Amino acid sequence: MYSPLIALLMCCSPSPDTTHQPLFTAGVASGLMGGLYEGFYPIDSLKTKGDFGLGAPDKIDGELLFLDGKAYQTQYTGKTAEVLPGQRTPFSMVNFFHTDMVFRVQQPMDKAALYHYLDSLLPNTNGMYAIHLKGRFTHLKTRAFPPVKEHPYPTLASMLNQQRFFTFDKCQGDLVGYRLPSYMDNTNIAGYHFHYLSDTKDAGGHIVDVVAEDVTITISILDSYTVQIPSTPEFDHFDFKKNRQEDIKSVERGSK
Repeated sequence: MYSPLIALLMCCSPSPDTTHQPLFTAGVASGLMGGLYEGFYPIDSLKTKGDFGLGAPDKIDGELLFLDGKAYQTQYTGKTAEVLPGQRTPFSMVNFFHTDMVFRVQQPMDKAALYHYLDSLLPNTNGMYAIHLKGRFTHLKTRAFPPVKEHPYPTLASMLNQQRFFTFDKCQGDLVGYRLPSYMDNTNIAGYHFHYLSDTKDAGGHIVDVVAEDVTITISILDSYTVQIPSTPEFDHFDFKKNRQEDIKSVERGSK
């Protein structure tokens, strides 16, 4: 069990006239889980909706991360680079990051301890939060999916055996993510969801495991969300009656 030394740098509640802080989502999470992998929303347009976020590339070719107004893609090969103009996403969520709270953790915390600590900072279980962790990590394990090539596309959960995992020890970088409430499941992804980008901007992926060592945690409180749905025949005829919550959980943790 970890006994973290935690320094509170700043904690401030938004005033009544705080600027509106929306979350913008392109696509529907349960659709992505079920095989809606065709990119429909331009990533260049997504940058006008937020400077912070995460998502999936066209044809599920790895993982996306948005930080400081730039978009990065980590592919199945492990290659990580800034997204080229003209690319599209089947599912991504972004917001303009506004700092509401800042904390610092200065001793190792594994994933369970870190999420427990974050829960203590975010007592509103039905609130929406964008969360940025920056600093040193004792250990990180990330993953990326390979691109799909032809119809019919498999479900994402059925592709778990095709994931490529990457491990990083004594590394530095950014975790970009969210904690979203249960009522947003299927439309978005409830609970914690983080992607990684190294300081050198050449490594990343979806977080499967983490041990934070010395990190600054910055939190942005969100107050609404908008979902842009695709205008495609595949989306129009997709079966959303099927509950994909278990698939979402499996994909998030990287295993059945």
